[in-house]
Amino acid sequence: MDFLQLSKKRYSVRKYENEKVEDEKLSQILEAARVAPTAGNIQPQRLIVVKTERNLEKLKKGANVYGAPLAIIICVDRNQSWKRPFDSKDIGDIDAGIVGTHIVLQAEELGLGTIWVGYLDPKAIKDEFNIPDNVEPVSIIGVGYAKGRPASPDRHSTERKPLEKWVYNESF
Repeated sequence: MDFLQLSKKRYSVRKYENEKVEDEKLSQILEAARVAPTAGNIQPQRLIVVKTERNLEKLKKGANVYGAPLAIIICVDRNQSWKRPFDSKDIGDIDAGIVGTHIVLQAEELGLGTIWVGYLDPKAIKDEFNIPDNVEPVSIIGVGYAKGRPASPDRHSTERKPLEKWVYNESF
């Protein structure tokens, strides 16, 4: 499957089979995250893999992963992330987004579904998972075998804005 087909096939899964993700597949997902590019190659991402029933219950105190049997909390070490010198913008969130993209696309290629969760209570997540002050949870990816019928890869023709609505050539 080529990249565009893979990208179109991936969708947000909100129902999962009661089946664990194999360790081999998790290893491939984590390797895809590891090789994700980051600003200055600093690699400020910190991932917390959550797969035990006990810790998935703890996760519910700060986020909803829709019953996924595996969750990956993507964090950024703010002491390590690159800051743009012109305005001090912290690029760690962008790095975390690239890492998350690698995770969801690798999972899709392996036949797994994902949900990318940005709606989370960072304080609850930090408290439940002993995250240090300088590390911030940015998003959570739920991973598992999708239950039900997958979204159509053709949905983008109606669910996405056409390019001419948001792409500008040469100048805004």
